[in-house]
Amino acid sequence: MALTGEQFTITAGEHEATLVEVGAGLRRYRHAGADVTAGYGEDVLPPMGCGAVLVPWPNRLRGGRYTFDSVDEQLAITEPTAGNAIHGLGRWARWTPVRHEASFVTLGLDLVPQTGWPFEVRVELTYSLDAAAGLQVSVSAGNHGSTRAPFGAGFHPYLSCGATPLAEVVVTLPAATRLLTDEAQVPVGSEPVEGTAYDLRDGKPLGELRMDDCFTDLVTAAGRGVAEVRAGEHGARLWFDDAFGHLQAFTRDEFPGTGRAAVAIEPMSCAPDAFNSGAGLVVLDPGGSWSGTWGVTPV
Repeated sequence: MALTGEQFTITAGEHEATLVEVGAGLRRYRHAGADVTAGYGEDVLPPMGCGAVLVPWPNRLRGGRYTFDSVDEQLAITEPTAGNAIHGLGRWARWTPVRHEASFVTLGLDLVPQTGWPFEVRVELTYSLDAAAGLQVSVSAGNHGSTRAPFGAGFHPYLSCGATPLAEVVVTLPAATRLLTDEAQVPVGSEPVEGTAYDLRDGKPLGELRMDDCFTDLVTAAGRGVAEVRAGEHGARLWFDDAFGHLQAFTRDEFPGTGRAAVAIEPMSCAPDAFNSGAGLVVLDPGGSWSGTWGVTPV
């Protein structure tokens, strides 16, 4: 069996994607035989969070600590070098297939009460392919417990740059504000992107710019925002609905196992460390729910 468990392949027209049981991640997405996202093999663990589903929080929690409804919580430290809890609780769990058809698959996970997370939240997500529109990902979360629960969701797709060097890749981010972080990569402030190298609203080649940065104040139209990565004739648009108020951009000159560049554009419902800052945090009342949708369209 693959290290990421059962593999779920879906197709529509010239689109093909492979999703995995462990972490419910996106292992590969191709269109007309070309990679739309950077992928990885069955015999390795997902490198650099590739394709990961980040629930019940995305990115980092400082020291793994937070206070919710006057109760102090301590999560396991899963980023030892910086002393943080990173990317939630669902990355290494076996998600259960709910339904699998030719063009879509639905996977579910019960986030059970545990040390640092004394809540009961059910998460389900559906990956679907459309012959014209490409990949769509719909996620929902419901609080099945008797107390309120903090919640955030994020996703970690890497858009492929083909053989184009990262310096020549054109990136468009519809964001007016960049979060400033400390040595632990946790936000400590923010600044407008206008007049800085991080103003990518109109799209420009990366040149020497390299990023592991979170952006907010996102521009949307008709409830949808769009980021884009273009590498010569190759490219992809990542779109997201209003449930996602933050984008993390992470650039790699050489994505592991490929020797080629990739750019992660990560839709997130909240900011890093949102359990402490409250920036974009969703609070699920008992019986309450949240949902969001994003997707990738080859250009």
